[in-house]
Amino acid sequence: MRRNIGAAVAAGVLALVPVGPAVAPAAAASCEDVEVIFARGTFEAPGIGRTGDAFVNSLRPRIGDRTLGVYAVNYPASLDFARAVDGIVDSSNRIRAVVDSCPSTQIILGGYSQGAAVNAYVTMDSIPEGVVLPPGITETLGASQRDRIVAVVLFGKPSAAVVGLVNRTAPPITMGAAFVDKTLDLCAPQDPVCEAGSLDRAAHSLYAVNGMAEQAATFAARQLPA
Repeated sequence: MRRNIGAAVAAGVLALVPVGPAVAPAAAASCEDVEVIFARGTFEAPGIGRTGDAFVNSLRPRIGDRTLGVYAVNYPASLDFARAVDGIVDSSNRIRAVVDSCPSTQIILGGYSQGAAVNAYVTMDSIPEGVVLPPGITETLGASQRDRIVAVVLFGKPSAAVVGLVNRTAPPITMGAAFVDKTLDLCAPQDPVCEAGSLDRAAHSLYAVNGMAEQAATFAARQLPA
């Protein structure tokens, strides 16, 4: 049974293995008051995905007259989990580009399923022992980048048990200390990707309609400076 469940939820997990070509850095083309950098889940079409759309649509009316930009993390979001590292590189470089080019833009990170793992890894304080950084990034986020990220919202982030089923050598997903109070980590009841031992695969697809997108939008909006 455990092996069957592991196969069923494999599409929602990340193995951090730095191989394959890294994507090119993404420069900030315009400066909005707020930018959401969101990583979609496995098998979703390029963009921010269904959960990302629900989150952004809920966020817009909650931020008043601020302008809102949206950046879709560029990575395959496929069963080739090693390529998820492309998303870590792209998201990290997008954060740096916004901070360097847009001194007033506030950043909100988000992700669903495999994408939640991608942006959670981005926040890590240090590189785990034995992990080699892929081409495209040379260090974790610096203080200036961490300070500009006002909120992190994660939907259905893979549990340690699920990550272990896919790759026993993958480092644990550990949020950086600077992000503990800035992060809302949501797991739908009985979602087997984020709740170890659960069996309701359908629960993993409900974030856009179960009220959690609105909950995350309220949290993120409250994190913005007055």
